[in-house]
Amino acid sequence: MSMDPHVGDFAKGDVLIEGKKILGVGPNLHAGDAAEIDARGKIVMPGFIDTHHHQFETALRSFLADGVLIFDGTPSTAINYFQYILLTFAPVYRPEDVYISELFGGLAQLDDGVTTVHDVSQIHHSPEHSDAAIQALFDTGRRAAFGYFESAGANILGTNPGNQYPQDAIRIKRQWFSSSDQLVHMIMGNLFIHMTGMSDAAWQRTRDAGAQVSIAFPIEMNMRHGMPPIVRMQSMSTPQHPFEPSLSTDVEVTMTADFFTQMRVAMNLQRAVVNQMILDSPNGNQNLPDPRNWELPQTAVTVPGPFPYWPTPPAGIPAPLTTRDVLRYATINGAKDLGLDRKTGSLTPGKEADIILLNAEAINVAPLNQVPGAVVSLMDRTNVETVIVAGKVRKWKGKLLDVDLPHLRRQLEASRDHIFAAAHVPQNLFSSQ
Repeated sequence: MSMDPHVGDFAKGDVLIEGKKILGVGPNLHAGDAAEIDARGKIVMPGFIDTHHHQFETALRSFLADGVLIFDGTPSTAINYFQYILLTFAPVYRPEDVYISELFGGLAQLDDGVTTVHDVSQIHHSPEHSDAAIQALFDTGRRAAFGYFESAGANILGTNPGNQYPQDAIRIKRQWFSSSDQLVHMIMGNLFIHMTGMSDAAWQRTRDAGAQVSIAFPIEMNMRHGMPPIVRMQSMSTPQHPFEPSLSTDVEVTMTADFFTQMRVAMNLQRAVVNQMILDSPNGNQNLPDPRNWELPQTAVTVPGPFPYWPTPPAGIPAPLTTRDVLRYATINGAKDLGLDRKTGSLTPGKEADIILLNAEAINVAPLNQVPGAVVSLMDRTNVETVIVAGKVRKWKGKLLDVDLPHLRRQLEASRDHIFAAAHVPQNLFSSQ
């Protein structure tokens, strides 16, 4: 499944790689004595692309699973993102805490088939913190956009006197990103994130300017950002100005960064909204006869047309998303949003080989009947068998290569213990309250 309409898809085919580049995609390719990966029974497709992830928060995973963005005066919001993550935990991070969270979170997504990330980095209390975040992105061994943003908590509280944002950007660019041809590059704000609650005028300006939008479907639903604005984007899309989002995992303090979850939630949310709009329309189901009295016409099986008692969608309502749509959001749209679509996002000759092999013979998928449907509707991270980034195998037969995960996990746990202690927050395995 190439995700490139000019290349197409193949029930049986080959991908030819030399170095880090894709040379060819198609059936019966021959390359002499090239090494061969037997991908029979596997779905071969481009890796997923996460366009918004605060990786420095990995040590705080699940702490805010029951929380929202901001305290509203009720007990259910006492544990909230603004107070605890930004103002309490983030200010006590040391450079070593930044490094291990960035590295462990990145490896976890690499294991999940996410070959590219936009790390929205907000932990720049000092140049040493910045360097730790960047070093971890390189050490993870996947493609990344280092997003240099304000230091979480420090700007509000006036703490962390070593904070050199934003003037340290010049040093960072010179020291770490002198080449434009490396896996990790630096960006400073080329993407709109969330966009919940925006006015029609703001949406029109965003669309007309050709700006990109990243939607964090599960997080926006859980943390009270507002309704994920997918239907609004679709209603503004035109042939002249096509308008589609990429996918964003945001924060693991609340929700998993697993991309199968992101795709499913995106599709289910949009379809729930659109389907309800149709059912609530004047031709919706409120006037349907009692189903016990339905009598199907004798020609119902042979005559094309809508079911006689099924509501007809009114004009102007977008079509329900398909599995192919959300796969596009998860791959090539992400590449476009990060300015990487010439390098990755599809299996296209000339692009770099960011490829995942998904096991379609596993017990949760077999028998395979429809590839996009299997990936989006049935699979999870256990189906990710092989991950290749820029032609280099990083996960092989279900196991990350060159990674001592038990050692890294112990480092992450020690970092977590320090963060909680320094923030004077008691650790409670059974409640965040």
